[in-house]
Amino acid sequence: MSRRLSQGGRLIDRSRTFHFTVDGRRYGGFAGDTLASALLASNRTLMGRSFKYHRPRGVVSSGAEEPNALFGLGTGDRFEPNQRATMTELYPDLTALSQNRWPNLEQDLGGLISRAARVLPAGFYYKTFLRPRVFWKHVYEPVIRALAGLGHAPAEKDADRYEHFNVTVDVLIVGGGVAGLQAARRAGAAGLRVLLVEQTAQWGGRAPVDGAVIEGKPADAWITGVLSELQSMPNVHMRPRTMGAGVYDHGYALVYERVTDHVSGAQGPRHRLWRVRAGRILTTTGALERPLSFAGNDLPGVMLAGAVRDYVVNHAVTPGERVLVVTNNDDAYRTALALSEAGVTVPAIVDARPGGGGALAEAARSAGLRVLTGTAIAGLSGKRHVTGAALCLQDGTGEVTEQIACDTVAMSGGWSPVVHLWSHCGGKLTWDVDEVMFRPDPNRPPTGADGRGFVEAAGAANGYLATADILGDADRAARAVTEALGRSLDDAPALQAEREETAPIRAVWTMPEKAPVKLREKMWLDYQNDVKVSDVALAAQEGFESVEHAKRYTTLGMATDQGKLSNINGLAILADTLGAEIPAVGTTTFRPPYTPISIGSVAGEARGDLFQPIRRTPLHHLHEAAGAVFEPVGHWRRPYVFPRDGETVAQAVEREILTVRHKVGLLDASTLGKIIVKGPDAGRFVDMIYTNKMSTLKVGRCRYGLMCSENGFLMDDGVVARLDEQTFLCHTTSGGADHIHAHMEDWLQTEWWDWQVYVANVTEQYAQIAVAGPKAREVLETVGGMDVSKDAMAFMDWADGALAGIPVRVFRISFSGELSYEIAVPASRGEALWQALRSAGETHGIAPYGTEALHVLRAEKGLIMIGDETDGTVVPQDLGLDWAISKKKDDFIGMRGQQRRELSRPDRWKLVGLETLSGGVLPDGAYAVEEGRNANGQRNVQGRVTSTYRSPTLGRGIAMGLVRNGPDRMGEVLDFPGTDGVVHRARIVSPAFYDPEGERQNV
Repeated sequence: MSRRLSQGGRLIDRSRTFHFTVDGRRYGGFAGDTLASALLASNRTLMGRSFKYHRPRGVVSSGAEEPNALFGLGTGDRFEPNQRATMTELYPDLTALSQNRWPNLEQDLGGLISRAARVLPAGFYYKTFLRPRVFWKHVYEPVIRALAGLGHAPAEKDADRYEHFNVTVDVLIVGGGVAGLQAARRAGAAGLRVLLVEQTAQWGGRAPVDGAVIEGKPADAWITGVLSELQSMPNVHMRPRTMGAGVYDHGYALVYERVTDHVSGAQGPRHRLWRVRAGRILTTTGALERPLSFAGNDLPGVMLAGAVRDYVVNHAVTPGERVLVVTNNDDAYRTALALSEAGVTVPAIVDARPGGGGALAEAARSAGLRVLTGTAIAGLSGKRHVTGAALCLQDGTGEVTEQIACDTVAMSGGWSPVVHLWSHCGGKLTWDVDEVMFRPDPNRPPTGADGRGFVEAAGAANGYLATADILGDADRAARAVTEALGRSLDDAPALQAEREETAPIRAVWTMPEKAPVKLREKMWLDYQNDVKVSDVALAAQEGFESVEHAKRYTTLGMATDQGKLSNINGLAILADTLGAEIPAVGTTTFRPPYTPISIGSVAGEARGDLFQPIRRTPLHHLHEAAGAVFEPVGHWRRPYVFPRDGETVAQAVEREILTVRHKVGLLDASTLGKIIVKGPDAGRFVDMIYTNKMSTLKVGRCRYGLMCSENGFLMDDGVVARLDEQTFLCHTTSGGADHIHAHMEDWLQTEWWDWQVYVANVTEQYAQIAVAGPKAREVLETVGGMDVSKDAMAFMDWADGALAGIPVRVFRISFSGELSYEIAVPASRGEALWQALRSAGETHGIAPYGTEALHVLRAEKGLIMIGDETDGTVVPQDLGLDWAISKKKDDFIGMRGQQRRELSRPDRWKLVGLETLSGGVLPDGAYAVEEGRNANGQRNVQGRVTSTYRSPTLGRGIAMGLVRNGPDRMGEVLDFPGTDGVVHRARIVSPAFYDPEGERQNV
């Protein structure tokens, strides 16, 4: 039987019929329908199962707050679970699958759990699965995991495309109802750049459905006129199907656009995530209707009164033939009148208020509708759908006064402003006793760095429910935003809207008010998570008195709707149980996103090859041509080794090392981080960033430096060069450039914001080439253009000049222990310099070397590698780098951390060299064991290997490691068990295996 009305439906196009499939069954609907409205029109009311008890669930709302009607949409590589039927626009051949049931929605065996509901109250899982202990692994956990979750995760790779969009505007307005339209109209007329977003496909919000009259026109006509006006403004941009997901510091907001969800087979991105920077943010997000708590209020057929009105007016669909309306406020009378006008039977309007309603109630009586005041629902009859309602007195305990036959209940417990975006960034709320709602507190808005509010709420989102008040508040908010941005508004007269006389709302948290426990055990708060009124009361009785604790104990508000329908009622029940006022109980935390967003939109184009874009140096294609084997270093690809024909990798590494030691090698060092620090306070800044004193560095000189975290742990190292009195060039590790740049910016922006310092990451602007080995100077002299003699350029000097006619900056630094120069050149000239050096070095046996040879060369020299000798728990003192910690500075980042007793105790693991007795190579990461075992039966350890290699220079294995009191135990022999059962024995020696005096690098 069809529930489609023969007339009406402001959003549907009856000339365009769409067919769709749900659980393999074919249905029909019209263009403009949602999946929910089309299913209701087809008389399908069972749309889901609850999470905990698998109770039957029908649609309860018409918007993003829907907790029940969730489906998996699409098939194969376009399948997406947990999509709300209320927000899914119908399109041809839509395919949907119901969720959380087996074998099917009508006959779900999981529903048997509900028969045990009395022994599965809130928090039962904290008490039930403790014993026997062995059952947890083999019984409890497998069963719980099998039952967990709602929809099924997609099994195939997502075929759709997603993108990000960045925009800067003066004003972001979230919400396209009449308040948002009016505010955009006023701000746009003031010349501000405005972005107006609306999460649905329609503009105007509830005003057309509610029959509002604005400026003597029906709301639809007024909206059409304003839209035309806004579209003519080049400074106003409007986006439907776009949801304000979150508001963050400094006027930053995330906006989520569903671009092609409503179009079958459309090209282009499916979803788009907007990153918006706004001077001011205006939330005109409207209000959500609250359910009422009465026994059986979770049965299919129980819906919000506003949602019933939406389906009747927008889609010409009636959820039932006999619709009982129950309310504590005047708004639900609009639903009764809309149903009556559509020819649907309304057996009664049940109003909990003894005095009833205002003008709308009189209109209902004039239309012949029966109004019962001071009355409540004692319970509903029906197993899988409503078949009738038992009535009682609201002020009583539930004694039945009348039975009414009905197949639908339209309930309204009042309206709650959508304050989520206001609250995301710290905006506070105030409890309005008269309107029974939390609304934004204008005296405690979200504030920016200047201490002023940057978010305004307007209209229903600000607690105004009458159309005239909504429009007036939109004008006020538009004026506040415009003036804050240095513009002014004209003194246009306030918009006029018809206003009905209303009676005060009554706070109704349970029906009836004195309901006994047996009724409260059947009153549902959270429809998806099966949380009842009695569960919240139980949480309070068991000591979970904080609203946040009660939420987690009961799972109230933790469903996919994020408590949009349940939270206010739940905290009111908690307050009542505790004998406290609602404001004293407070609210749970509002967190973005406002509604779930797709993971694809978060990733954007960062997927596949773009998931982690590969960074290549300016010399990469030359290395490819030379047959290099590459390795990932952070996001970079660096040559690991350059094997020649017939060579194994190990043979090639050995050849490269000996080439550097005896001849000359070329290394692509372009990946080293290069950060410019510039400004009058640059010296002061680098002194705080590094452990040693950098401000005393002379122009033309370099100095090795260490950086620590606030806790004192070593995080990066590198060579700092002073370019001029106000400029330093800070080199970082290859994988650390972006992190260290962010680290510097973080301190500048949050702690030292008034220092005159600018930092820039110029890593990719330069190629950098190391020329290392005894013949390095001869190669550069062959190239010609600069004096690179020892007298002209001593160790740790730098100079600008030209080589082979190419402008360069040459640093006399070494990471190999050999005579070495590192040459920085603009990235576009890197290839030319590399080839010039190769040509000039041919007679000297020059050859490129890769990162593995580099690691062995530095280990032979005893030089540390960040990430090998450090693991986030190592301080410079552990590595014998005490000399790099200034005793002349009052402070640096990490100084106080290093003064903690734990980091300065004498028995810490410290850096040493390790030399196997056999001459072999220690296993990487092996632990040095000692006598005894710990409480878990594991061997006690006294150190570990951090770097281990075979040294072709020395003809034996070498290693570096951290050993307890290591430097004081020279000559001791330690045992290092391998994973193969072999115990390797190694002697503690100096970590500087080769040229400990540094004679070769200083020549």
